Amino acid sequence: MLRTALKPFWLLMLVLTIVVSGVFVYLSKWQFESAETAAPPPREQTENAVPLVGHINPAEPLLASQADQVLEFSGTFLPDTDVVVDNRLLRGEDGYWVVSAFRPDEAPEGAPEGIVMPVVRGWSADAAAADPAPEGEVTVTGRLLPPEGPLPRVKDGPDTGGRILVDSLSAAQLTNFWDVPSYAAFVAAFEVVDAAGADVGVGAAEGGLEPVWVAPQPDETTIVWLNVFYAVEWIIFAGFALYLWWRFVRDDHARELREAELDAEWERTWRAEELERRRAEAARAKEEARRAYAAYHGLDAAIPADQTPADRSPGAGRPDAPQE
Repeated sequence: MLRTALKPFWLLMLVLTIVVSGVFVYLSKWQFESAETAAPPPREQTENAVPLVGHINPAEPLLASQADQVLEFSGTFLPDTDVVVDNRLLRGEDGYWVVSAFRPDEAPEGAPEGIVMPVVRGWSADAAAADPAPEGEVTVTGRLLPPEGPLPRVKDGPDTGGRILVDSLSAAQLTNFWDVPSYAAFVAAFEVVDAAGADVGVGAAEGGLEPVWVAPQPDETTIVWLNVFYAVEWIIFAGFALYLWWRFVRDDHARELREAELDAEWERTWRAEELERRRAEAARAKEEARRAYAAYHGLDAAIPADQTPADRSPGAGRPDAPQE
């Protein structure tokens, strides 16, 4: 079989198979690497408040390395921009978030004029309950979180006091409601203070809202088993490619052995038939010679087939032969 495998054609096919298997192994490695999600930034980093400017840029998607960070920024809440978000839990109780548009005092260079950051001001079990957004210059401290996918606006929901009710917190959707550019993220406010440092957040007024606390993500990686399955699948494909090459070589070798066996069988049959043919020719030639000899000497009786003309004396059996 080694001789068959060393044929130029099968060597070329082996090189091609190794290349294909290498690609499959690389894809398997990529799937294994993708199966383990990257761990979030350490809490020593995310729990120390940083400025908004320099951490996230407008019109850019929020990266995993940027999310979960506590931010601190100053500015003003835009009036009449409260939006109620349905299906929000607090201590296991279903309720609503109240989100307002917040315009920071500072924005990165090149940011759209008047850009805002959606800020979750508080939670309530009653969709109509709300604390008014604080007026004037305030400083917000809260956790930066990625936006959710937009869902249709809820039109037949509970009474919200005239405010818009939605099922998801989508920055793109809020931009349409507010008609102002927005960051592609939102902030869950932990603390809102005025210029004098006094608390003016939801806990400072009796409006029914409670502060929202969003804990940091668990500091661990997770395994995506679907990627693991794909990785194992690519390894199986690589092994199957090598198996196909071996199977084709084995079939070619078996075909060569069968052809050699058929050739040997044909040769044995031909030799036997050839030997029988030559024996028959020799027998016919001997019979022809005997008959020719008998005809030449005028013999009446046929010479036995096992007796050659040399076994008889010349003229033996002829009528005019001398008698002893």
